[in-house]
Amino acid sequence: MASGGGYGDPSQKIDYVFKVVLIGDSAVGKSQILARFARNEFNLDSKATIGVEFQTRTLVIQHKSVKAQIWDTAGQERGAVGAMLVYDITKRQTFDHIPRWLEELRSHADKNIVIILIGNKSDLENQRVVPTEDAKEFAEKEGLFFLETSALESTNVETAFLTVLTEIFNIVNKKTLTGAENQTNGNPASLSGKKIIIPGPGQEIPAKSKMCCSSL
Repeated sequence: MASGGGYGDPSQKIDYVFKVVLIGDSAVGKSQILARFARNEFNLDSKATIGVEFQTRTLVIQHKSVKAQIWDTAGQERGAVGAMLVYDITKRQTFDHIPRWLEELRSHADKNIVIILIGNKSDLENQRVVPTEDAKEFAEKEGLFFLETSALESTNVETAFLTVLTEIFNIVNKKTLTGAENQTNGNPASLSGKKIIIPGPGQEIPAKSKMCCSSL
């Protein structure tokens, strides 16, 4: 069970830190998605992101404090445990480039990275050129989660981040519990206060079939 919580309390104890990257073509709304999630803001006059931009937000997932460090830039894939592949539903080219972004992501990021495909600008339904079914089919084939979002209307932005962060949490928590149970002294280690950035090698990501095809 996850809850959005507030937008950051500096005195809060952090149990986990997860790095998530937003990648995709320019002008698909990555910065807007980030601003909506991190600060609940939307700026129609947003300029193209120059250099490196990242935001943080702390949430509670299964009674643990999780700090999400979200990077809105390509080239920051290393060390990321979650990724959002973003395209614009009104621009076919941005969707056609997704396989290339996915290939780049998988070649640079941790092999167990949790990935969600995001069709942004769902508020522009009358200008849609990328059918939802096309994206669902691609997500199923590649084992990705999928949602359509509107940063403008704040539709599914929270859900998209929580989907990724909860999946990461479950993978890391399961691995940590398994490791604790296998300790030779038989005393499971406490999970509290552990900052886990990258899941260890060999941890399998659960099948995405239950959630890969959520849309509006």
